[in-house]
Amino acid sequence: MKRRTRRPAWPAIATRLAADFPRERLDPAAVAWLEAAPPRTRWGVAFSGGADSLALLLLLWAHWPARRRQLRALHFNHRLRGAASRADAEFCRRVCRALGIKLVSGVWRGARIDASEAEARAARLAFFARHARILWFGHQQDDIAESMLMRLARGSGTGGLAAPRPVQPIRPDRLHLRPLLPLQKAAIVTALRAAGAEWREDESNAGDRYLRNRIRRSVLPHWIAAAQRDALAGAARSRQLLEEDDLALEAWLDSLHVPGPRGTLRLDRLAGKPRALWRRALHRWLAQEPRAGEISRVAFEALLSAIEGGRRTRHSLGRQGFAVTDGRVLRFAPVGKIRR
Repeated sequence: MKRRTRRPAWPAIATRLAADFPRERLDPAAVAWLEAAPPRTRWGVAFSGGADSLALLLLLWAHWPARRRQLRALHFNHRLRGAASRADAEFCRRVCRALGIKLVSGVWRGARIDASEAEARAARLAFFARHARILWFGHQQDDIAESMLMRLARGSGTGGLAAPRPVQPIRPDRLHLRPLLPLQKAAIVTALRAAGAEWREDESNAGDRYLRNRIRRSVLPHWIAAAQRDALAGAARSRQLLEEDDLALEAWLDSLHVPGPRGTLRLDRLAGKPRALWRRALHRWLAQEPRAGEISRVAFEALLSAIEGGRRTRHSLGRQGFAVTDGRVLRFAPVGKIRR
C-alpha cells in the first residue's frame, strides 16, 4: 500500500516562523510603511516558491492577520525549466490555498531558452506591475552583497550601490518593499526547516550562466572567508549609509530648482556646486526627456564636462535631436530646429 505524503500545515508553519522572526527583526522602514498604510491597501507579494519569497509570504500572513484579505501572491512562470516551472506554480497554488490567499499566476509568452537575465527580469516585473501597485519582495542580506558586487563591476554610483532598498518608490503611484533585508539567507533557511516547511529550488541557480549566480557561487564565499568578519552585515550597513548619502544629494538637488520652462535645465543654478550635483541633474534631465535616445558613458561624460565648463555646445542624443546649451541653459533641440 502506497503511503501518503504528509503535506505541510502552512498556518502552523507561518506562526512558528513569525516567532523566530518577530516584527522587530524585520526592516523598520518597511514595517513602518506597512503600519501606516490604509487598512484596505492591496498588497502584491512576489512569490516564486523559493525559500525567501515563501518566508516573506508566511511572515506577512502571520504578523498582520487583519490584512490577509488584501494579500495577493503573484507567481510568474518564465517557462524556461519545463516541468520544474509547472511544479513551482503548483506548489505556490497549494501554499496559497492552505493560507486562504488569492494567487495570481502569469506566464512568459515570449520565453526563449537563450533569454538573458535582464529580459526575464523585465518580463517578470511587467507582470507584477499589471497586478499590484504595492509590491513586496523577499530580498535578504545575501542579495544586498551580491547586488553590490555586481554594480561595482558596472561602475555604479551611490544610487545603484544603495540597492536593493527597503522602501523603493518606483513612480508616484507604485512602491516596492523589502522587509527581509536585515535577515541572512542561512537564518531564513534554518528557520523554515525548523518550522517544517518545504520550498522549491531553482536548479538554474546552480549554473554559471548569469552574473549573479557566478558571484553567489564563486565570489561571495571567498569574500566572506577573506573578510574574517560578518561581511554580509557589513555590506548591509554600507548599503544603508549609501542610501542616506544618495537621499541627501537628491534633496540638495531638489532645493536648487534646476528644471526650467519647456523641459530645459537651468545650469546657472548649479554654478559652484560639486560635480555630483551636475551629474545627477544631467541624469534626471535625460531621463525626463522622452525624445532623448540612449547615450554611451563616454558621450555622457563629454556632455557633463561641457555643461559644467559653461561651454556652448551641442551633443547628439540619438536620431531625434541634440542637447544644446549656451552655457546657461540646457535644452533639447529636434533635428532640423537648432538655432545658431
